[in-house]
Amino acid sequence: MTDVTPVQSVPRRHLPSLPVSLLVGIVLLAPLVVAAVAGSWIAPYPYDEMNIMSRLQPPGAEFWFGTDEFGRDVFSRTLVGTGSSLVMGVAATALSLLAGVPLGLIAGYKGGRAGEAIMRAMDVLMSFPPILLGILVLAVTPPAQWKAIVAIGIVYVPQVVRLTRAITLELMQEEFITAARLRGESAAYILFHEILPNIWPPLVVEASLRVVFAILLGASLSFIGMGAQPPSSDWGLMISEARPFVEQAPWIALCPGFALATAVIGINLLGDGLRALLDPRNTGAH
Repeated sequence: MTDVTPVQSVPRRHLPSLPVSLLVGIVLLAPLVVAAVAGSWIAPYPYDEMNIMSRLQPPGAEFWFGTDEFGRDVFSRTLVGTGSSLVMGVAATALSLLAGVPLGLIAGYKGGRAGEAIMRAMDVLMSFPPILLGILVLAVTPPAQWKAIVAIGIVYVPQVVRLTRAITLELMQEEFITAARLRGESAAYILFHEILPNIWPPLVVEASLRVVFAILLGASLSFIGMGAQPPSSDWGLMISEARPFVEQAPWIALCPGFALATAVIGINLLGDGLRALLDPRNTGAH
Protein backbone atom coordinates (compact mmCIF):
# COMPACT_ATOMS: atom_id res chain seq x y z
CA MET A 1 0.00 0.00 0.00
CA THR A 2 1.14 3.52 -0.80
CA ASP A 3 1.49 5.76 2.17
CA VAL A 4 -0.56 8.89 1.81
CA THR A 5 0.87 11.92 3.54
CA PRO A 6 -1.94 13.91 5.14
CA VAL A 7 -2.24 17.43 3.83
CA GLN A 8 -1.89 19.97 6.56
CA SER A 9 -4.54 22.63 6.51
CA VAL A 10 -3.29 26.19 6.23
CA PRO A 11 -4.75 28.39 8.95
CA ARG A 12 -6.97 31.11 7.63
CA ARG A 13 -6.11 34.68 8.17
CA HIS A 14 -8.91 36.59 9.75
CA LEU A 15 -9.31 40.14 8.56
CA PRO A 16 -9.85 42.62 11.38
CA SER A 17 -13.54 43.27 11.85
CA LEU A 18 -14.79 46.77 11.18
CA PRO A 19 -15.95 48.69 14.25
CA VAL A 20 -19.71 48.89 14.64
CA SER A 21 -19.54 52.66 14.97
CA LEU A 22 -17.80 52.87 11.60
CA LEU A 23 -20.49 50.79 9.91
CA VAL A 24 -23.33 52.77 11.51
CA GLY A 25 -21.66 56.02 10.51
CA ILE A 26 -21.37 54.85 6.90
CA VAL A 27 -25.04 53.82 6.86
CA LEU A 28 -26.11 57.23 8.18
CA LEU A 29 -23.87 59.18 5.83
CA ALA A 30 -24.50 57.20 2.63
CA PRO A 31 -27.94 58.77 1.92
CA LEU A 32 -26.53 62.23 2.65
CA VAL A 33 -23.66 61.69 0.22
CA VAL A 34 -26.13 60.56 -2.45
CA ALA A 35 -28.26 63.64 -1.76
CA ALA A 36 -25.19 65.88 -1.94
CA VAL A 37 -24.15 64.47 -5.30
CA ALA A 38 -27.55 63.99 -6.95
CA GLY A 39 -29.90 66.14 -4.88
CA SER A 40 -30.83 68.41 -7.78
CA TRP A 41 -31.82 65.42 -9.91
CA ILE A 42 -33.72 63.37 -7.33
CA ALA A 43 -35.55 66.30 -5.71
CA PRO A 44 -39.26 66.17 -6.63
CA TYR A 45 -39.40 69.96 -7.15
CA PRO A 46 -36.90 72.73 -7.94
CA TYR A 47 -35.52 73.96 -4.62
CA ASP A 48 -36.31 77.61 -5.41
CA GLU A 49 -39.71 77.15 -7.10
CA MET A 50 -42.30 79.32 -5.33
CA ASN A 51 -46.04 78.60 -5.20
CA ILE A 52 -47.89 81.04 -2.96
CA MET A 53 -51.08 79.01 -3.32
CA SER A 54 -49.32 76.10 -1.55
CA ARG A 55 -47.55 78.06 1.19
CA LEU A 56 -47.24 76.48 4.64
CA GLN A 57 -48.75 73.19 3.51
CA PRO A 58 -48.32 70.40 6.10
CA PRO A 59 -46.54 67.16 5.13
CA GLY A 60 -48.63 65.03 2.82
CA ALA A 61 -48.66 62.97 -0.35
CA GLU A 62 -47.85 65.95 -2.60
CA PHE A 63 -45.27 67.58 -0.34
CA TRP A 64 -43.64 64.92 1.82
CA PHE A 65 -42.24 67.37 4.37
CA GLY A 66 -44.59 70.27 3.69
CA THR A 67 -43.85 73.69 2.22
CA ASP A 68 -42.38 76.91 3.57
CA GLU A 69 -43.75 80.45 3.63
CA PHE A 70 -43.15 80.83 -0.10
CA GLY A 71 -44.69 77.50 -1.07
CA ARG A 72 -41.30 75.90 -1.72
CA ASP A 73 -41.02 72.16 -1.10
CA VAL A 74 -39.08 71.67 2.15
CA PHE A 75 -37.90 68.16 1.22
CA SER A 76 -36.46 69.34 -2.11
CA ARG A 77 -34.72 72.25 -0.44
CA THR A 78 -33.22 69.98 2.21
CA LEU A 79 -31.96 67.55 -0.44
CA VAL A 80 -30.30 70.27 -2.48
CA GLY A 81 -28.95 71.95 0.66
CA THR A 82 -27.12 68.76 1.62
CA GLY A 83 -24.42 69.47 -0.93
CA SER A 84 -23.98 73.04 0.28
CA SER A 85 -23.67 72.05 3.94
CA LEU A 86 -21.36 69.07 3.42
CA VAL A 87 -19.15 70.94 0.95
CA MET A 88 -18.79 73.77 3.44
CA GLY A 89 -17.65 71.37 6.17
CA VAL A 90 -15.31 69.32 3.99
CA ALA A 91 -13.79 72.31 2.17
CA ALA A 92 -13.19 74.25 5.39
CA THR A 93 -11.57 71.18 6.98
CA ALA A 94 -9.35 70.66 3.92
CA LEU A 95 -8.29 74.29 4.12
CA SER A 96 -7.42 73.99 7.81
CA LEU A 97 -5.37 70.84 7.10
CA LEU A 98 -3.53 72.44 4.18
CA ALA A 99 -2.53 75.37 6.36
CA GLY A 100 -2.19 73.62 9.72
CA VAL A 101 -0.19 70.50 8.88
CA PRO A 102 2.86 72.28 7.36
CA LEU A 103 2.89 74.82 10.20
CA GLY A 104 2.67 72.04 12.79
CA LEU A 105 5.48 70.10 11.10
CA ILE A 106 7.72 73.16 11.08
CA ALA A 107 6.90 74.05 14.69
CA GLY A 108 7.64 70.51 15.86
CA TYR A 109 10.75 69.87 13.77
CA LYS A 110 12.47 73.23 13.80
CA GLY A 111 11.44 74.46 17.22
CA GLY A 112 13.31 77.53 18.38
CA ARG A 113 12.04 80.98 17.56
CA ALA A 114 10.14 79.84 14.48
CA GLY A 115 8.23 77.19 16.41
CA GLU A 116 7.60 79.56 19.28
CA ALA A 117 6.26 82.26 16.95
CA ILE A 118 3.92 79.80 15.24
CA MET A 119 2.52 78.47 18.51
CA ARG A 120 2.01 81.93 20.01
CA ALA A 121 0.10 82.98 16.90
CA MET A 122 -2.07 79.87 17.26
CA ASP A 123 -2.69 80.69 20.92
CA VAL A 124 -3.96 84.13 19.90
CA LEU A 125 -6.39 82.60 17.40
CA MET A 126 -7.58 80.02 19.95
CA SER A 127 -8.30 82.76 22.49
CA PHE A 128 -11.32 83.78 20.40
CA PRO A 129 -14.51 81.67 20.47
CA PRO A 130 -14.96 80.02 17.04
CA ILE A 131 -18.22 81.79 16.21
CA LEU A 132 -16.75 85.17 17.18
CA LEU A 133 -13.59 84.61 15.16
CA GLY A 134 -15.68 83.58 12.17
CA ILE A 135 -17.77 86.75 12.49
CA LEU A 136 -14.61 88.89 12.75
CA VAL A 137 -13.21 87.37 9.57
CA LEU A 138 -16.49 87.86 7.70
CA ALA A 139 -17.37 91.28 9.07
CA VAL A 140 -15.04 93.23 6.76
CA THR A 141 -16.67 92.04 3.51
CA PRO A 142 -20.21 91.20 2.34
CA PRO A 143 -21.20 87.66 3.45
CA ALA A 144 -20.90 84.79 0.98
CA GLN A 145 -20.59 81.04 1.28
CA TRP A 146 -17.03 80.82 -0.02
CA LYS A 147 -15.97 83.48 2.48
CA ALA A 148 -17.59 81.46 5.25
CA ILE A 149 -15.54 78.43 4.14
CA VAL A 150 -12.33 80.46 4.36
CA ALA A 151 -13.32 81.86 7.76
CA ILE A 152 -14.14 78.41 9.17
CA GLY A 153 -10.89 77.03 7.78
CA ILE A 154 -8.94 79.76 9.57
CA VAL A 155 -10.84 79.11 12.81
CA TYR A 156 -9.72 75.47 13.00
CA VAL A 157 -6.10 75.86 11.85
CA PRO A 158 -4.77 76.15 15.46
CA GLN A 159 -6.18 72.76 16.52
CA VAL A 160 -4.55 71.08 13.52
CA VAL A 161 -1.24 72.83 14.20
CA ARG A 162 -1.20 71.76 17.85
CA LEU A 163 -1.98 68.12 17.02
CA THR A 164 0.59 67.94 14.23
CA ARG A 165 3.28 69.54 16.39
CA ALA A 166 2.60 67.17 19.30
CA ILE A 167 2.88 64.07 17.11
CA THR A 168 5.98 65.44 15.37
CA LEU A 169 7.71 65.98 18.72
CA GLU A 170 6.99 62.36 19.67
CA LEU A 171 8.29 61.04 16.35
CA MET A 172 11.49 63.08 16.65
CA GLN A 173 12.57 60.67 19.41
CA GLU A 174 12.22 57.61 17.17
CA GLU A 175 15.22 55.74 15.80
CA PHE A 176 14.21 56.03 12.15
CA ILE A 177 14.34 59.83 12.41
CA THR A 178 17.79 59.63 13.97
CA ALA A 179 18.89 57.28 11.18
CA ALA A 180 17.59 59.69 8.53
CA ARG A 181 19.56 62.52 10.10
CA LEU A 182 22.72 60.42 10.23
CA ARG A 183 22.29 59.63 6.53
CA GLY A 184 22.36 63.36 5.89
CA GLU A 185 18.77 63.63 4.66
CA SER A 186 17.38 67.13 4.23
CA ALA A 187 14.80 68.60 6.56
CA ALA A 188 12.21 68.57 3.77
CA TYR A 189 12.82 64.87 3.16
CA ILE A 190 12.51 64.01 6.85
CA LEU A 191 9.34 66.07 7.24
CA PHE A 192 7.45 64.85 4.19
CA HIS A 193 8.86 61.34 3.69
CA GLU A 194 9.50 60.17 7.25
CA ILE A 195 7.25 62.12 9.61
CA LEU A 196 4.19 62.97 7.51
CA PRO A 197 3.36 59.35 6.50
CA ASN A 198 3.37 58.41 10.20
CA ILE A 199 0.99 61.12 11.39
CA TRP A 200 -1.85 60.62 8.93
CA PRO A 201 -3.92 58.15 11.06
CA PRO A 202 -4.55 60.68 13.88
CA LEU A 203 -4.95 63.41 11.27
CA VAL A 204 -7.73 61.41 9.57
CA VAL A 205 -9.56 61.12 12.89
CA GLU A 206 -9.00 64.81 13.61
CA ALA A 207 -10.29 65.72 10.14
CA SER A 208 -13.51 63.80 10.71
CA LEU A 209 -14.10 65.73 13.94
CA ARG A 210 -13.23 69.04 12.28
CA VAL A 211 -15.82 68.35 9.56
CA VAL A 212 -18.50 68.08 12.26
CA PHE A 213 -17.47 71.34 13.90
CA ALA A 214 -17.15 73.04 10.52
CA ILE A 215 -20.67 72.00 9.48
CA LEU A 216 -22.10 73.23 12.77
CA LEU A 217 -20.18 76.51 12.60
CA GLY A 218 -21.20 76.98 8.97
CA ALA A 219 -24.84 76.41 9.90
CA SER A 220 -24.46 78.89 12.77
CA LEU A 221 -22.97 81.55 10.48
CA SER A 222 -25.75 81.00 7.94
CA PHE A 223 -28.29 81.16 10.76
CA ILE A 224 -27.16 84.67 11.70
CA GLY A 225 -26.87 85.78 8.06
CA MET A 226 -23.07 85.63 7.74
CA GLY A 227 -22.85 82.51 5.59
CA ALA A 228 -25.06 81.29 2.76
CA GLN A 229 -27.53 83.87 1.47
CA PRO A 230 -31.11 83.52 0.13
CA PRO A 231 -32.39 81.82 -1.93
CA SER A 232 -29.80 79.18 -0.97
CA SER A 233 -31.14 76.04 0.67
CA ASP A 234 -28.31 75.76 3.20
CA TRP A 235 -29.55 73.97 6.32
CA GLY A 236 -28.58 76.74 8.72
CA LEU A 237 -30.26 79.36 6.54
CA MET A 238 -33.41 77.22 6.25
CA ILE A 239 -33.63 76.90 10.04
CA SER A 240 -33.12 80.63 10.41
CA GLU A 241 -35.87 81.43 7.91
CA ALA A 242 -38.22 79.02 9.72
CA ARG A 243 -38.02 80.87 13.05
CA PRO A 244 -41.15 83.03 12.56
CA PHE A 245 -43.18 79.92 11.67
CA VAL A 246 -41.99 77.44 14.31
CA GLU A 247 -45.39 77.24 16.01
CA GLN A 248 -47.47 77.46 12.84
CA ALA A 249 -45.35 75.23 10.60
CA PRO A 250 -42.65 73.41 12.61
CA TRP A 251 -41.87 71.07 9.71
CA ILE A 252 -39.96 73.86 7.95
CA ALA A 253 -37.22 73.67 10.60
CA LEU A 254 -37.55 69.98 11.50
CA CYS A 255 -36.50 68.63 8.11
CA PRO A 256 -33.16 70.48 7.79
CA GLY A 257 -32.64 70.10 11.55
CA PHE A 258 -33.01 66.33 11.25
CA ALA A 259 -30.61 66.27 8.29
CA LEU A 260 -28.08 68.32 10.25
CA ALA A 261 -28.36 66.04 13.29
CA THR A 262 -27.96 62.95 11.09
CA ALA A 263 -24.82 64.37 9.49
CA VAL A 264 -23.29 65.27 12.86
CA ILE A 265 -24.06 61.87 14.42
CA GLY A 266 -22.90 59.98 11.32
CA ILE A 267 -19.58 61.81 11.05
CA ASN A 268 -18.95 61.43 14.79
CA LEU A 269 -19.53 57.70 14.58
CA LEU A 270 -17.34 57.52 11.49
CA GLY A 271 -14.56 59.30 13.36
CA ASP A 272 -14.88 56.96 16.36
CA GLY A 273 -14.75 53.97 14.04
CA LEU A 274 -11.69 55.28 12.22
CA ARG A 275 -9.96 55.90 15.54
CA ALA A 276 -10.56 52.31 16.60
CA LEU A 277 -9.58 50.93 13.18
CA LEU A 278 -6.36 52.93 12.90
CA ASP A 279 -5.26 52.44 16.50
CA PRO A 280 -1.88 50.64 16.36
CA ARG A 281 -2.79 48.72 19.51
CA ASN A 282 -5.53 46.96 17.55
CA THR A 283 -3.11 45.76 14.86
CA GLY A 284 -2.87 42.02 14.89
CA ALA A 285 -5.58 41.69 17.51
CA HIS A 286 -7.35 39.28 15.28
